[in-house]
Amino acid sequence: MGRIVSLSLPLSREDVAGLRAGDEVLLSGPVYTMRDAGHERALQCLEETGELPFGLAGATLFYAGPTPPAAGRPLGSVGPTTASRMDFATPQLFAAGIVAAIGKGKRSPAVVEACRETGSVYLCTVGGVAALLAKAVVASEMVGWDDLGTEALRRLTLVDFPCYVAVDACGRDLYREIEAAASSMA
Repeated sequence: MGRIVSLSLPLSREDVAGLRAGDEVLLSGPVYTMRDAGHERALQCLEETGELPFGLAGATLFYAGPTPPAAGRPLGSVGPTTASRMDFATPQLFAAGIVAAIGKGKRSPAVVEACRETGSVYLCTVGGVAALLAKAVVASEMVGWDDLGTEALRRLTLVDFPCYVAVDACGRDLYREIEAAASSMA
């Protein structure tokens, strides 16, 4: 596959410029959980004020809905949500300053193009291992939209959170490359 890269958050566009689709990444530092309803609110704020809410410019979003604390950890589990559900908002959020997003599954051509145009990246992590992923979370705090329950905006602090570069800042798409390779073998 690719190489293993350890990165400290928050990321800059320069930090992600050298990442390539297929690289394994270990993230340490703050990320923000945001799902469908949060994306709608972020777009509304962007439209009304011209800025991302809560100082999210330069942030990494994690498409997840964490569970309450358990097993002596800040979260019981935190697994990735299907990223394509956020495709409606991702190009605008990348253009407004979001540097990276973490989820699971393939993204739309518009999101792949937004990565290339803005120098952002899409990172994927494994679904189905939410309790294991929660071991990489050392802190969790509510930031906003607490009325959204599990979809509230939370800041998680990660230590060596494992993910892969699915779409790099050049627009190289690991999912589509794997599909193309599989098609050529058929």
